[in-house]
Amino acid sequence: MPWIDLEDCDGCGVCVEECPVDTIIFRDEEAEIIMDGCIRCGVCHDICPQDAIKHDSEKTPEKVAENIEITKNFMELCVKHLGDEKEAAKCLKRMIKHFNNQRAIAEKTLTVLKKMSEELQ
Repeated sequence: MPWIDLEDCDGCGVCVEECPVDTIIFRDEEAEIIMDGCIRCGVCHDICPQDAIKHDSEKTPEKVAENIEITKNFMELCVKHLGDEKEAAKCLKRMIKHFNNQRAIAEKTLTVLKKMSEELQ
């Protein structure tokens, strides 16, 4: 999904004007993508003169760090509420299962999408 790097955005408004589904707006003089309506067409990426509209892949390190922090927090809460250090290890195993499940869902989705892509060619 696209996102806007507000440090790079100069507020020119080209993205707002060119978005085919009108899901980019200005709020408090900053561009914002309304993700519920975004169709991931890539027009905004292509037309932004400041390259301020980025791809999700550029946030991968940040997302990984968030997931690690969430996991550490859950581990601490398990110890706090369940009263045993062993609960942290159990929680960690559950989180590993969770992320393995997320990966499996993504892989299966990609398989179907690749098949759809092949059928369109």
